[in-house]
Amino acid sequence: MFIQTESTPNPATLKFLPGQAVLDSGTADFPSSDAAGSSPLARRIFAVEGVTGVFFGTDFVTVTKQDAVEWDHVKPAILGAIMEHYQSGAPVIEGERAASAHADHDGEDGQIVDQIKDLLDTRVRPAVAQDGGDITFHGFDRGIVYLHMQGACAGCPSSTLTLKMGIENLLRHYIPEVIEVRPVAA
Repeated sequence: MFIQTESTPNPATLKFLPGQAVLDSGTADFPSSDAAGSSPLARRIFAVEGVTGVFFGTDFVTVTKQDAVEWDHVKPAILGAIMEHYQSGAPVIEGERAASAHADHDGEDGQIVDQIKDLLDTRVRPAVAQDGGDITFHGFDRGIVYLHMQGACAGCPSSTLTLKMGIENLLRHYIPEVIEVRPVAA
């Protein structure tokens, strides 16, 4: 098994490509080891000293490390954990999982929210997945769009620029009711 790695805009995060499916669809975010209970793969990766976050896409695993830890020290152990997992035949996630997706929105702005979600799904999320992350809709209130950043996007130094200059400008261009875009914590 050959696992490729790619850097991301977030220096604390690396993208690992195992060359086979990670998830059938959607994404799964494990922002802490406590959240990894349902995933044998995430638990193996969190067992590596210095790992602070794990995120799965359809064909990649994104791993975030502590700033004080060097990639040269943890990367071989992470590669080993991923390889061991796939050789074990264990599932990536045990049991049913809730797909990481947009939050539901009930209210009078339903049509606007549908437009926001459509633009996120068609224009934003595919590009962000290339960098090892995901951005999902969290809420819309009085012209302000709240988005949840996951994987490489969470804590990335360039995420504010992406959010403000990229996503906010895109949404404001197509949806005049959008005034601002803000990130939310998990």
